[in-house]
Amino acid sequence: MNKRVTRRSFIQSAAFGVAAMKTGPAIARTLSANEKLNIAMVGIGGQGFDNYKDLRKENMVAVCDVDLERAGPAYRQFEKSAQFTDFRRMLDKMHKSIDAVVVSTPDHTHFHPAYMAMEMDKHVYLEKPLAHSVWETRVLTELARRKGLVTQLGAQRHANPNMRRIVELVQTGAIGEVTEVHSWIDSDRGMVPRKEEEPPIPPTLDYDLWLGPVEYRPYDPDITPYGWRFFWDFGTGETGNWGCHILDIPFWALNLDYPTHVGAGGQEPHPVMTPKVFHSTLEFPAKGSRPAVKLHWYQEKGGPKSLKDRNLPTNGNTLFIGSKGMLICGFNDHKLLPEDQFADFKAPDPFIPESPGFRQEFVNACKGDPTPPTCHFGYTGPMAEAVLLANNAFRAGEEFDWDHETMTCKGAPGAQALVRPVFKQGWEVNV
Repeated sequence: MNKRVTRRSFIQSAAFGVAAMKTGPAIARTLSANEKLNIAMVGIGGQGFDNYKDLRKENMVAVCDVDLERAGPAYRQFEKSAQFTDFRRMLDKMHKSIDAVVVSTPDHTHFHPAYMAMEMDKHVYLEKPLAHSVWETRVLTELARRKGLVTQLGAQRHANPNMRRIVELVQTGAIGEVTEVHSWIDSDRGMVPRKEEEPPIPPTLDYDLWLGPVEYRPYDPDITPYGWRFFWDFGTGETGNWGCHILDIPFWALNLDYPTHVGAGGQEPHPVMTPKVFHSTLEFPAKGSRPAVKLHWYQEKGGPKSLKDRNLPTNGNTLFIGSKGMLICGFNDHKLLPEDQFADFKAPDPFIPESPGFRQEFVNACKGDPTPPTCHFGYTGPMAEAVLLANNAFRAGEEFDWDHETMTCKGAPGAQALVRPVFKQGWEVNV
């Protein structure tokens, strides 16, 4: 992918016509461990406020939110000069003062602020599922790699100690060679119809900016500020919501990256709304000493039938099936099965270092710690792509082989059409 959209052309393309930048790239400055990181935040309500609470001991130089009311008390703590509604204005005006940008917006508006920030050589913390499409995800992943920037995807549960113990068990062969994994979210959220009439847009909300690169859709308070997650125009359903949290477990334990085959089903796909029932199968080739792996992902209330058929509990989220046994787990617990077979089992000594704190990993790396954040885009980019490819297979009703090098859904034109989005006028990015 040849990159040739500049910070200047990106800003000039904006509908409101921000003045072009007159300076060259602001290369990320070198910081000492005791120096505060200069952070700008895009989205300070909702998840953004959780990120803010963890990072506020650093130097918050600017905040941005399209909804002045939802931005809440955190937004109003800042000087007027550091408050923005449009991230493009913020980055344009404040770029010399910024080391890192935290993006906590709906899925459909992840790409543009992250892309603009990284083109300015800013480190980026970005909420999952990284982006709204496979193409956006790949562009951000490659841009971070090429520029050598610090990145972290908001899969916060990666820092849990139990996650490390699960990975250690799998990687030391406690259950033998793993060839099959079942992961699930116990949920029936989705298929929420839009309101038939458009209510008035709140005066505190810049709805056009909330829509960002998406063509106009009627305002619906059940979608803005949160229900967007269950509409394809803006969100990625429970797969995008929970997939990057839960599938982080098998991806980490088995060193997975790009799938080679993707299929999905569940209920009849809807052109607008995300499903309540979903099942996808992702196939990964053998890698190193690990055999090929078939990974099943489910959204199903009460848990998947595959667990019930084995008389296993469904209160976790992942089942590893190995040649010597099984491992069932959640974010905070795990169990080796059959229990009597592992009654005298001694777990390996821990060898994966504990996290200093998920967001602290990002801060430390931005300040020069040579240890990269554990959910940097090099790791989470392929995982996010797999999540989004599962959605594409479901929406198109097509099973396909995936060529990750050419980004091709072989023999699946419907799924291929979903790989790269079409941005509305004024939001185009030529990459």
